[in-house]
Amino acid sequence: MDRAVLDSLDREQLIEIILAQAAMIEQLTRRVAELEARLGLPPKTPDNSSVPPSQGRKASAATPPASKRRRRRKGRTGAHRAMASNPTQTLEMRASCCPHCRADVSGARQWLCEAYDHVELPPIEPVVTRINLYGGACPNCSRRFKAAAPADMPPGSPFGAKLRALVIYLRYTHGIAFERLSRTLCDLFGVEISEGALVNMLKRAAVPFAAQTERIRNDLMAAPALASDETGLRVGKRNFWLWVVHHKDSAVFLADPTRAKRVLEDFLADRRPDFWLSDRYGAQKGFAKRQHQFCLAHLIRDAQYAMDAGDDCFAPGLIALLKRACRIGRERDQLSDRQLAFYNRKFVKKLSELLRLRPTHEEGIKLHKTIGEIRRNLFVFITNRALEATNNASERALRPCVTFRKITNGFRTEWGAKLYADIRSVLETARRRAIDPLDALTTTLNARPLAFAQA
Repeated sequence: MDRAVLDSLDREQLIEIILAQAAMIEQLTRRVAELEARLGLPPKTPDNSSVPPSQGRKASAATPPASKRRRRRKGRTGAHRAMASNPTQTLEMRASCCPHCRADVSGARQWLCEAYDHVELPPIEPVVTRINLYGGACPNCSRRFKAAAPADMPPGSPFGAKLRALVIYLRYTHGIAFERLSRTLCDLFGVEISEGALVNMLKRAAVPFAAQTERIRNDLMAAPALASDETGLRVGKRNFWLWVVHHKDSAVFLADPTRAKRVLEDFLADRRPDFWLSDRYGAQKGFAKRQHQFCLAHLIRDAQYAMDAGDDCFAPGLIALLKRACRIGRERDQLSDRQLAFYNRKFVKKLSELLRLRPTHEEGIKLHKTIGEIRRNLFVFITNRALEATNNASERALRPCVTFRKITNGFRTEWGAKLYADIRSVLETARRRAIDPLDALTTTLNARPLAFAQA
């Protein structure tokens, strides 16, 4: 806008322009103040926020002084490979002649001087069974007949359950791509399977794995407490979410295009457990009939950020209290119910004392308000042995999924993502029940339920 345009405007129009500019200046001034205030805050790291460890940066270690570099390390007890508890065969080697004088010692008394293991792989080759089905014409009714195929070797796909289990294990546990997987099977096992055949093999596995996941879900529905978490997943050109719901020896994974509450509502149907453990994400709230435990590890990191930002009133005491509660949670096996009830009252009282403090720093005020709203969800685990203080078990269950996502960049199709969720349900449940992963996959492909861990 130049001077000629301004000269042509009347008084009211000029006032409107000046007021609009003043409002814009006020808005920009407020934004600049917010940005300047944010510049004074500490950076968010895996130690003081929910930033994943993969995005954190470790500080470079300082170079030790020359005097320390020359100092020899203190000796320690050596370590060696343990010998096999059940060797395949044992060779008893006895001396026939003396290595010194070459005398015959085959009849002399000898004792064990040394024992060691020699480990070798046998020749690896596929076991191919040719099935010839004979038939003919019935002499009684003159109709044609044919012999029945073996129950464990039906016609159709030539690949057995153990071979299919190995393919699934290598693909979904170690993230081997289809081209390399085809070469690996050929080079190591002498089995030629094309990439297309591998894909078809996985498609046929969808039905038995979905059925096994449903069995695991039924086991999970009988649990008094459940825990949950979620992580991102890429399917084609869309962002999906991979959920995990678990308790002790059972875990179910769900691949869904949404992160909404509907996912857990559909999974639970009309079932509601007594207790629930999760972080404070809203879609995971409201499913416990009695009490909901929030992850203390997340709150400790939030409190650490508030303390790093400058709050020295509320955050330090809260960190000490929550860490102490976590230690008591790890020692519950050594404490009686009466002692746990005492600690619970003690922690609640200490939290009330902390909440009477009035922090002045903005981050401290925000943390103080949050803790005041969720104080009933902090110490549920103290007297409830079915719950943990943190949701780390959910994060450990999701960690292989995150690794697989980084290796493969996700899935091309939705059925592939759902199959992966079912396979992870079987593998994670097998790990918790101390079942060999290949045995668990073979059992699933043979349409048999997984066993429970021995008490």
